[in-house]
Amino acid sequence: MPQDKYLPEGRLIMSEENRAATESLAALERTRREGRIAEGRAVMCTETHDLIVDIGGIRGVVPRAESAIGIDDGSTREIAVISRVGKPICFKVTDIIDGVPFLSRKEAQAEALAHLLRHAQPGDVLDCRVTHIESFGAFVDIGCGNISLIGIENISVSRIANPRERFTLRQDIHAVVKGIDRVRQRVLLSHRELLGTWKENAACIRAGTTLRGVVRGVEDYGIFVELAPNLSGLAERIEGVCPGMPVSVYVKAVIPEKMKIKLMIIDALEGTGARHITEEDYFIRSGRIAEWLYSPEECKTKSIKTDFTEP
Repeated sequence: MPQDKYLPEGRLIMSEENRAATESLAALERTRREGRIAEGRAVMCTETHDLIVDIGGIRGVVPRAESAIGIDDGSTREIAVISRVGKPICFKVTDIIDGVPFLSRKEAQAEALAHLLRHAQPGDVLDCRVTHIESFGAFVDIGCGNISLIGIENISVSRIANPRERFTLRQDIHAVVKGIDRVRQRVLLSHRELLGTWKENAACIRAGTTLRGVVRGVEDYGIFVELAPNLSGLAERIEGVCPGMPVSVYVKAVIPEKMKIKLMIIDALEGTGARHITEEDYFIRSGRIAEWLYSPEECKTKSIKTDFTEP
């Protein structure tokens, strides 16, 4: 795992390892000497934007300049510091003066980012935590508060109108490294490759059954209905349905050689079109993948794949 010990903020704070590293000033001094990364909870942001951190009952200080990579040159906005209050933050102990630990979140972030840029490869699966959601994608913590974007087009094969239909804030998810931009120091991510192929998702779909689905697209030639985050079928056009509407559908046929599932909409259902990702949705949770072929081998008309070995 290219992340090693550099997990998203909040994943370490309740561990026995972190408790031992922060339980006393002596422990914090040992953590400083060993150069280890620990976590505490930010409880206040001062008027000068220093963060005050609760570390097992001890109050530590993260000076503004040490609060995040890019805070000094303006590439990281002040809101990124202010919004940490009430949340876990990672840090390295830089000094202890008169019983007050001075901490650096920036150093922890820089170490984690350098590790990822040096060791991560396309196809590596990372543990992430959702930090912010916009209409165009979900921002995730890939380690020690370093943020990367999963674009909406890379979240799932099935079309969605907004990433909130897949993720919730502070949700722990997995993502796959799509590329490494070492010049801009960015890790590029995707997600859909971890949710299974067409055949894997269609394995439990049988003709003659009736299922719940969500309308994802309405076209002149039919209505796309999502059956799983990475699987949709096509129903005949009817009036009165719109994208995001839950429906019950009858499965008329499953055709791997055409990568098609023929459906008939039975009825509109109550609820919303949100289908949040759970651990059960992942077919791949760790390790590394070289190539992902979504299309069934029998299908010769369309190929959907990702080759992680290409530059």
